[in-house]
Amino acid sequence: MKKNYRVVNHTPKVKKFTAVRNVAKFADAIAARGDKCALVWKYEDVKYELSYRGFYEKITNFAAGIKKLSAEKGYESGTRIALVGDNCGEWLAAYLGIIYSGNTVVPMDKEVSPEETEKFLESVDAKMIIYSDTFNKRFSSLPSTHKSIEVLIPMHCTDKYAAADGVVRYSDVEEAGKAVNLECGVLRGDTDEERCCEMLFTSGTTGSSKCVMLCQRNIFSVVTSACETISGDDQDVLVSVLPVHHTYALAVILIAMDLGMKICINDSLKHVMNDFKEYHPTILALVPLFVETIYKKIITEAKKTGQYKKLRIGMAVTHALSFFGIDLSEKLFAQVRESLGGSLRTIISGGAALNPAMIPFFENFGISIYEGYGITECSPLVSVTPVDKRKCGSVGPSISSCEVRIDENGVIDDGNRLGEIQVKGKNVMLGYHNNPAANAEVFSFDGWFGTGDIGYIDEDGYIFITGRKKNVIVLENGKNVFPEEIEEYLSKIDMISESVVIGREDDEGHVTLTSVIYPAYDKYSSMDADALHSAIEKEIAALNKKAPTFKRIRKIEFRDTPFEKTTTKKIKRHLVK
Repeated sequence: MKKNYRVVNHTPKVKKFTAVRNVAKFADAIAARGDKCALVWKYEDVKYELSYRGFYEKITNFAAGIKKLSAEKGYESGTRIALVGDNCGEWLAAYLGIIYSGNTVVPMDKEVSPEETEKFLESVDAKMIIYSDTFNKRFSSLPSTHKSIEVLIPMHCTDKYAAADGVVRYSDVEEAGKAVNLECGVLRGDTDEERCCEMLFTSGTTGSSKCVMLCQRNIFSVVTSACETISGDDQDVLVSVLPVHHTYALAVILIAMDLGMKICINDSLKHVMNDFKEYHPTILALVPLFVETIYKKIITEAKKTGQYKKLRIGMAVTHALSFFGIDLSEKLFAQVRESLGGSLRTIISGGAALNPAMIPFFENFGISIYEGYGITECSPLVSVTPVDKRKCGSVGPSISSCEVRIDENGVIDDGNRLGEIQVKGKNVMLGYHNNPAANAEVFSFDGWFGTGDIGYIDEDGYIFITGRKKNVIVLENGKNVFPEEIEEYLSKIDMISESVVIGREDDEGHVTLTSVIYPAYDKYSSMDADALHSAIEKEIAALNKKAPTFKRIRKIEFRDTPFEKTTTKKIKRHLVK
């Protein structure tokens, strides 16, 4: 097993953070930051800013209001309340407010079809749903047609929909809570760290979603552990780009709050580059697809303006001087840095495997990438590369709130045990809702959670991921091929936009290693499709010569459209036939 990485050492910033294990302590930590700016977001072209104290008041007012509304409806503590909509301050206040009130929040993916959304809501017996105004029409009839939903809470409600049965304005919930807090004293947040306070559905890249149950211990142990590892403080600015319902994006926001950062919320990917220039982020949390999109934009722009050769020379100079402690990245690459806001220092990459070549590439511009690894069932963080010692290609050692091991049935490869990555700790979910068969499948007899990811742990405790257990292709000679490994090599071919490697089985049961490719038609628009396909086939033939026989691609199939993806930009592999 080849270890293709380098170690990069950095001096971490000294930081102060508040260790929290429940929402009440988290809210207290927020309130203590006073008038410092916490959140910036836009709605209908109007810019909103909220201080940490203001956000604390928004959380506690909404919590008191939702608790009062629940009591009026006769609901018990722990009522399941769905939350769906656009990235905004109201969404975040509702998320924390529901947990703070002692109820259970159910974050929903706004891109999921109405039919699927309603099915999910019924499966968890959700009584209320909070949503952005874009869902007014879709949800207006739910109280009369849905088996569980009884109350609608639109965030930005027009009079037309406010008059519908079962509708209570978000602002009215806040005002009612504010009155309760003024009269009775501010509601104290729920401190039960073992109670199921969040239920969320997995993204379904393999074709089936499960409902994950998380408690406060899960959520806030990850926040504390990450703050011990990630370099950041109250002088940093985070621009949040990813859908806020996703555990990765949400965890990053909670971590940033615990460190006292200013958090600027991007409302649309159409505005993201403008947001970078307006907000001047020092830290970004991205998925690898976004990192590679920025990389491609830099290369494309350099070629378009005739600066590509100059860019490559500058990168070589910067890399060489770095060994002598000399950093000229800001001077040599001012234009590149300005396109990202001018202050960017750190990118945290998670959600999928990152091409290791991205790390040294961005390092040339004075931007360090730290790769993390997680899964929804682990709230979601399992490991992250530490600021003081990175290994490119590794997702780092496990965070302090959990332990990681390799399945004892794994095979020994190049001195390391290769097998399923298993996790035990405070971050591991309570279990899947109403799914004993799935729970039995993922938990070992001694309580370890099987992630479904395959990898190994080196002598320093660093985790390396090689593929997904469910994706492994078993050839007729018994050899196991991890498609992600081959896809990583294919991603280096500039003419390929996306690829998925599968084991194509013929009528006689023979398995052929096949690459399904979506070419970069837009980038190579001057070439006709046949010429582009032929050029890609030649590149793959060259790669095959360097690969072991059993890992060589035997068949290539081209497609005319991009692969269907989840909202976190992961390809839905189960749909690739």
